[in-house]
Amino acid sequence: MTTEDLTAHTHAERERLADVLSSLSEEQWAAPSLCVGWRIREVVAHITMPYRIGAATFFLGLARSRFNFDRYADRAARADTARLTDAELLESLRANTHHPWRPPRGGQLGALSHDVIHGLDITEPLRLPSCPPERIALVLRQTGSQNLGYFGVDLAGRQLIASDARASLGEGTPTYLPAKEILLIATGRHPLPAPGASDADQDGQAGAHRTDQPGHRDERRPDRAGPVEPHAATDLQEPS
Repeated sequence: MTTEDLTAHTHAERERLADVLSSLSEEQWAAPSLCVGWRIREVVAHITMPYRIGAATFFLGLARSRFNFDRYADRAARADTARLTDAELLESLRANTHHPWRPPRGGQLGALSHDVIHGLDITEPLRLPSCPPERIALVLRQTGSQNLGYFGVDLAGRQLIASDARASLGEGTPTYLPAKEILLIATGRHPLPAPGASDADQDGQAGAHRTDQPGHRDERRPDRAGPVEPHAATDLQEPS
């Protein structure tokens, strides 16, 4: 996969999200996302934050948050939703579908991962279609053990194999799941299903785990005050 291919996927994912958001009602914008404490609109504010602030504003805000990015991101998302309407947040995303932003050390894959993961934070609780499985697989194929540890995920000797794309995670007893569900598990949003509860054949049949069940975790670990820094862990790449 070339950088140009990843860029095309990133642009396509932003366009897809903009189309999804354009169809939401006011009640859906106000619905809880997979990020605990954030509504759909806070997630959109977070996704679009890099497009709307410069380096000086970023570092000033970070300093005021005592250089805790999670605290800063939470404050910024809440402040942005207080001053911007849902329509303005949507326009910020749509106007920047081709924005060149890339997270530090994350590269173009980091930008794609950021949008794919936060896209699931929006579409999953609203039970809306997610992005294509192969796009999710691009993110999964870069997932390492350090990423799982960051989110407190222990696969316990299991290998999660995508039933709808070319990707797998971990080693051990095979469990077949949709790529989307594997990414939600890898980022701590959904729990690892019990052995046998979601085993499926290679055609993706017989998977019993529901992606809309309660008990999922968002990307914020319990001991964290805000969402994981999108410039680091959410791109699911081993740190350089």
